[in-house]
Amino acid sequence: MTIFRVTLGTVLAVPAAVVVPAMPAAAAPYVSCPAVKPPMPPPTAPAPPAVDPAQATVGGEALATTGLAVPAGAPAAPAVTATSWLVADLDRGVVLGGCAPHEFRAPASVQKLLLAETLMPRLDPAQVVEVNRDDLRDLDPASSLMGVVEGGRYSIESLWLGLLLKSGNDAANVLARVGGGSAGRQGGVQAMNDEAHRLRANQTHAATPSGLDGPGQYTSAYDLALIAREAFAREDFRRYIATRTVQIPGEPGTPDLALTHDLTLLDHYPGTLGGKTGFTDLARQTYVGVAERDGRRLAVTLLGAETAPLGSLGEATALLNWGFGLAPDASVGRLVTPEEKRGDHVVAPARGDRRGGLVDWSSWSLPTALGLGAAVLLAVLLVTIPWRRVSARRRAEKR
Repeated sequence: MTIFRVTLGTVLAVPAAVVVPAMPAAAAPYVSCPAVKPPMPPPTAPAPPAVDPAQATVGGEALATTGLAVPAGAPAAPAVTATSWLVADLDRGVVLGGCAPHEFRAPASVQKLLLAETLMPRLDPAQVVEVNRDDLRDLDPASSLMGVVEGGRYSIESLWLGLLLKSGNDAANVLARVGGGSAGRQGGVQAMNDEAHRLRANQTHAATPSGLDGPGQYTSAYDLALIAREAFAREDFRRYIATRTVQIPGEPGTPDLALTHDLTLLDHYPGTLGGKTGFTDLARQTYVGVAERDGRRLAVTLLGAETAPLGSLGEATALLNWGFGLAPDASVGRLVTPEEKRGDHVVAPARGDRRGGLVDWSSWSLPTALGLGAAVLLAVLLVTIPWRRVSARRRAEKR
């Protein structure tokens, strides 16, 4: 039996007969994510860390699921190979749906969005920096490269373009080193982790600036939506990510660089504002992109996709089409902001499982909390006052 104590100047004891029902509804049943089996099974990967139940509810309790979370009555979500995905409305700041949105996954090159969002405010785009040997020493020549050379001098703006158009791991190393100041590349990585913490991207930890696999390096589909919202809020980032081609003239002794934006939905999906792909053997295919239609800007994030049958771009297309097909007021959660208190609001009912059955009282908005408190206090007074009168009469009769 639950006993509530309500404090309003004095503490009133509630008789044991008073029972206030729990406010949140019962946990929704688990719903598995619609999935399509790839022609070739992916290689076995280490199990990701378990998600802290308290962090799994960031953005709303409906997001605390390893399965599907979609609005009640929504059309069926598309079947994809991605093991984790999320669709969000950036302007409303709400989550439209997701699959395992808070689960840890390796990011691959979509982590470059965090590098850009972290360091663009700190670096002068006109600054010219020189590439050193350490920037290139640990890079596989077969990996994605912008093409800078040791001793070459490049503007920060050119490096951003090389990062976002060609997914240049070499550009990522140079930018992280310069942005890290006296701490060098590792200082840049630490700045990325500090920024993830500020954004409340709790499942994100960078070990490399480029997204190449590193120890303990993870993110989540939900975190990537928070990062994308911040990145696409910047005019310079939007300009870089939407660039199709650019010619970077080399200084004496260094070659010119012709960069073309490859592996993108630009010019292939109507309204695309930009996007970033990624791939490593551990992460598989990953993608983050934003598209605009009828005054709505939707972000799609997906992790753990396979090349066939659709690939990450095909799956992103299917998820964006699904998101744009939802009602304008649909949501299952929200994108938290760095400025708000670290407590999440209750969201609309959704199909999905929830972790734990405890009530997070910090998740109630102030008007709701005040209204609930007033209702409880009224119930206490209605029961307590007559009960005390009866008790007083009984004591008088015994004297």
